[in-house]
Amino acid sequence: MLGRKLVIGVIHLPRVPYVAERSEFDLSDTVERAVREAKAMESEGFTGVIVENYGDTPYRKRVRDPLALASITLVAREVVRSVSIDVGINILRNSGLEAYSIAYAVGARFVRVNALAETVYTESGILEPEAGRLRAVRRNYPGVDVYADVLVKHGASASYIAAVADSLLTKTPIENYIRVLVLDYVERAGADALIVTGGRTGEPPDLDRLKIVRKYSTVPVLVGSGANPENLRTLLEHSDGVIVGSYIRKDGRAGNPLDPERLRKFASAARSL
Repeated sequence: MLGRKLVIGVIHLPRVPYVAERSEFDLSDTVERAVREAKAMESEGFTGVIVENYGDTPYRKRVRDPLALASITLVAREVVRSVSIDVGINILRNSGLEAYSIAYAVGARFVRVNALAETVYTESGILEPEAGRLRAVRRNYPGVDVYADVLVKHGASASYIAAVADSLLTKTPIENYIRVLVLDYVERAGADALIVTGGRTGEPPDLDRLKIVRKYSTVPVLVGSGANPENLRTLLEHSDGVIVGSYIRKDGRAGNPLDPERLRKFASAARSL
């Protein structure tokens, strides 16, 4: 992974069916759309895709609904069968154990976990660290990498809030707190890659923060939001790859249908670098 830059596209699923909540989208159509998008990204040279339940707003802290999990499993399995590039799974908001279990069952290569080693305040509630829940399944069923967000978007890290307060009192540089957090993610929580985002979907990360995370990380560091053809060179100079979801969709808006022209433009910019 470290020998090349990764370009990973996000497949934004529409709302999936739940036992107590009907979806306005036919599941077979959702599968067909996901497979079509995965093939399009592969044909443009992307190194991987992430299947994500983006349409399930407002997000639950954990997805335990059997129909929803079965539906995501079906979609992921068909995507894995349709492409040769790496496939990952992200179940919002922080269903790392469920995502890992599905990934192992369908042959996906990695999962994305929003709060692996942090307590995060979000609109979905307080997300607790997922590393402990993943401990047994990772040991018993290895082979699925865990990509972990650091100071994830749409959330406020409890440890970072405390770090900022302590920094004001002790004059300790914030970089030191981020260093400790990065080392904890890798050495204690077992992250296989780290993801740095902006504050919201579609916003690029703070460049100084990205540099600090990569400075201390011994695993690949990916940009998880806000990548576009204009800033791609800068972002790739300070990371090992990008995850792109919003830009490649119609009007550059997350959740919209894939835009073939924007996809080609982004892929062309990535190839030129």
